Amino acid sequence: MSIEVLSPGPATTVQDAGRPGLRHLGVASGGALDPWSSALANLLAGNAPGAALLEITLAGPTLRFAVATRVALCGAAIEADADGTPLPSARPIDLPAGSVLRLGRCLGGARAYLAVRGGIALDPVLGSAGTDLRGGFGGVHGRRLQRGDRLPLPPVDDRFDTPSLHVPGWWIDTAVDDRPAGDEAIVRVLPGHDATTPPAALFARTWTVAADSNRQGLRLQGEALAVADARERISEPVVPGTLQLPPDGQPIALLADAQTHGGYPRIGHAIRADWPLLAQLRPGDRVRFTPCTRGAAHDALCRQRQRLHRIALALDAKRTRA
Repeated sequence: MSIEVLSPGPATTVQDAGRPGLRHLGVASGGALDPWSSALANLLAGNAPGAALLEITLAGPTLRFAVATRVALCGAAIEADADGTPLPSARPIDLPAGSVLRLGRCLGGARAYLAVRGGIALDPVLGSAGTDLRGGFGGVHGRRLQRGDRLPLPPVDDRFDTPSLHVPGWWIDTAVDDRPAGDEAIVRVLPGHDATTPPAALFARTWTVAADSNRQGLRLQGEALAVADARERISEPVVPGTLQLPPDGQPIALLADAQTHGGYPRIGHAIRADWPLLAQLRPGDRVRFTPCTRGAAHDALCRQRQRLHRIALALDAKRTRA
């Protein structure tokens, strides 16, 4: 029982909730860059929020399903069809055995997430099935998907079978928070380890995402910030969300695959509740930073987690009534 990869897309990997607690050993936290969207996709498919699923960057794969299953797409809007029938996001979709799912371009975001009922059944490495591209382990041989790969599925529940494609008429609201969307992402920032407050110029400027950004970090371009101390520094710990300032004055926002230490000044830290916004930025997208307090950061994360819990309860109730 497996999913056959007919076409891999440019950068599709298996991800899950990552490997927290191992950074002291030099192991990146990893996991889905957009934990909000990946959790929603899993909940819609009937899984735990941190189950293994596919993270699709900019354009997706073509997959053949050997058995009937339920899937869900969340994150960036994405072109999708099953055997030629267009598919929407943000709802559970039942696919019959033999279905070919084609995922095209991501629209209005950088990453989409495809969850499959039961999760992708890969053996965990260091507690996670997620792909660590820099370390070369986890996922499918520590790399992006390739044509011909087979993704194992857990044993089929004989009671689940669908003779034809079923797309429900309902969906969920996947907005990460209630702030209005605009042409620029607004990311809230705490003080960094190397400054009592981030430099005011960080907040006064609009930054553009560079093409050489990846899962390790977003490279930002704009009017250069002044580097307070250009001397060589001793490497110090960094974590996802840290804003580093290289000598060229162009900030880097570290993401889930961030290294465990670095020598650039740490001028701020993007709050955890806004990591999904950073994950969805594409090359050429614009972002602005705004100062935040620790109390406000804590409140934002609590609201996000409470909303996720309410969605989980609502989906459970809907399945119980079905």
